[in-house]
Amino acid sequence: MTTSSHHQWIDYFIEALSSEKGYSIHTLRAYRQNLLEFFLYVTGKMVNAEAKKGVAPSIFPGDIDALMIRDYLGYLFKKKNKKSSISRKLSALRSFFKYLVKHGVIKDSPADLISTPKQEKPVPRFLPVDDMFRLIEAVPVNSLLGIRNLAILETLYSTGIRVSELAGLDQKDVDVNEGLIRVRGKGNKERIVPVGKKAVKAIQLYRETLSVQGVFCKSNRSEMTGKVGLHTPTDGKTPLFLNKNRGRLSTRSIERMLDGVAIKSGLPVPVSPHVFRHTFATHLLDAGADLRIVQALLGHESLSTTQKYTHVTMDRLMETYDKSHPRR
Repeated sequence: MTTSSHHQWIDYFIEALSSEKGYSIHTLRAYRQNLLEFFLYVTGKMVNAEAKKGVAPSIFPGDIDALMIRDYLGYLFKKKNKKSSISRKLSALRSFFKYLVKHGVIKDSPADLISTPKQEKPVPRFLPVDDMFRLIEAVPVNSLLGIRNLAILETLYSTGIRVSELAGLDQKDVDVNEGLIRVRGKGNKERIVPVGKKAVKAIQLYRETLSVQGVFCKSNRSEMTGKVGLHTPTDGKTPLFLNKNRGRLSTRSIERMLDGVAIKSGLPVPVSPHVFRHTFATHLLDAGADLRIVQALLGHESLSTTQKYTHVTMDRLMETYDKSHPRR
């Protein structure tokens, strides 16, 4: 079987991914396409009839060496492929050759000698303070939904929590007296984060409006001192933010709402929940907050994850320096 062409071994490999890994048809198709493109390139016969039909000429897996793979990656760079795309193609090759080693087709994987292209880390996008205030002030508060939306925006900006964390908040997670919120983050890990006075005020107004409209049961005050609670839902939890059907608000609904508010505010760029998170971190660092404190507030496991925000603040620092220093 070791003399089988690469076509046959690609078929075997794809079948193994399907049966052992349970990959979707789209993922399997991508693996196959990546492998065929590589073998088409290394044959150097891209103008023959078989190549025009999208079928690679026969070549044996044992014929491939690290130089061929490196040459192929260089070709992809010249074609202006993104680093993320090149990394995916290299990952497919690594998996394929690892499979061949496992089945005794080749002794060593030539792909193991190739390092993964270093990924470019995008600088987080954030809003200046004036734009963030403009966005929040664009929320109309003449209806229950408007009051809810204001509470959401204030909470996102005040805490920097993820949209999934915000959607997962229950009534009992918010302590308005102490100005604290209990957040369940990635891996269901809990952390306590402070929430500002404006966000607390917005949350209280939302709760009071719900109560006035009969959504809350005033006799249920067990969850938090001085607060009213929802009628007990089937899952035993009482969501903080509700949708129109009085169920838990979804992350997608929050994203759509933010899109609408951004348009209403006249901001020229779309605003996602993560922009709030980036803005929260950037504004804290701009004001002199310690990086490790920001790390704890964001719920980052690694300080290196938080450090990406320092690139933003450093850019602004240099811009200010260039504009202000008399001997720049």
